[in-house]
Amino acid sequence: MSNTVTATSALMKNYQRLPITILKGKGSYVWDDQDVKYLDYTSGIATCNLGHVPDQVHAKLSEQLENLWHCSNLYQIPQQEALAAKLASLSCFDQAFFCNSGAEANEAAIKLAKKYAKDHQKPERTEIVTFSNSFHGRTGSTMAATAQTKIHNGFTPLTPGFTYLPFNQQETIEQIDTDKTAGVLLELVQGEGGVHPADAQWVKALYTYCKEADILFMVDEIQTGIGRTGTLFAYEQYDIEPDAMTLAKGLGSGFPIGVLLAKTKAADSFSPGTHGSTFGGNPLAATAGLATLEQIADAAFLTGLQEKCVLLTEALTKLADSNSLIKAVRGKGLLIGLEVENKAGVWVEKLREKQILVLTAGEHVVRILPPLTTEKEELFTFIGVITAIAADIEEKG
Repeated sequence: MSNTVTATSALMKNYQRLPITILKGKGSYVWDDQDVKYLDYTSGIATCNLGHVPDQVHAKLSEQLENLWHCSNLYQIPQQEALAAKLASLSCFDQAFFCNSGAEANEAAIKLAKKYAKDHQKPERTEIVTFSNSFHGRTGSTMAATAQTKIHNGFTPLTPGFTYLPFNQQETIEQIDTDKTAGVLLELVQGEGGVHPADAQWVKALYTYCKEADILFMVDEIQTGIGRTGTLFAYEQYDIEPDAMTLAKGLGSGFPIGVLLAKTKAADSFSPGTHGSTFGGNPLAATAGLATLEQIADAAFLTGLQEKCVLLTEALTKLADSNSLIKAVRGKGLLIGLEVENKAGVWVEKLREKQILVLTAGEHVVRILPPLTTEKEELFTFIGVITAIAADIEEKG
């Protein structure tokens, strides 16, 4: 194999791929086809929260592979029942709908909000409110829910029914039209949009407004859920109990899975025949989700995780204080964004040259997503390398 992207590939060109071919992963590391070892602080874009090929998930999946791969939702699926019960017991929600991805989970949330409004004699409520710079997916409806023009370019006319309001601004709450709004969909940390955490007071006021107006308050935790922000779910840090929540990414340790969780009052609007998924929650996906959740939900695991979150945030804040090119350190837990004065891609490339993988979140934000299982020694290695790179970039202007 070669580390070059060929012009003759039969793949569509919708991904701007880096010239790296990754063949193997374990823990915090991946290896390319030249046997170069990288510290992977992308975690598959916040997906491999337990690192690559975690032993516990591997063992459970291997066992399931010997028995049954797929079973349609026409029949009872014990693994799916167990995962739904586990998620309900660990959250404020009562019921689950399983699908294959975060975008599908958000599609389900959008449908649920509209159906809930109609079931409660408010058929005029057809709009979903989302917020500036949000990202909810790339399907027809979730692309329209995403309040970023660059995501929309080339795909108009967009699916109607979405209203965009400013993020983290108190006055936006009064702009919500209670006559037309079925639901509000909110990221508690805008990952793709630049790693911007939602303000706690603003979230609480928005939540209270929705409760009083009987508008479904839904949180998109596709990237923030399953321990990424230091708690099992980010909403736990905001003193709220949403009506619905979407999860994906970290739930399956890299195995495709998505889920919409909802409280009973909302979940009851999904009666038989209203929504479905061929592969959603099949035995393999549910097994991966359950094995992942059992490890991350452990109290000792979360305590150790929070120590690492503090270590990384404090180190990067100290670096920002000493380097004129770093404008801000944002995020929660192990979802960190460094806002830099120059192009974030420069930092990503220099880190890659030192065998460390990170991402961007917009033109001027470096996004850092270590696996939750990363060792403190690995964090120290990363901090040392990025500190040296920051000094070199600053010196060269």
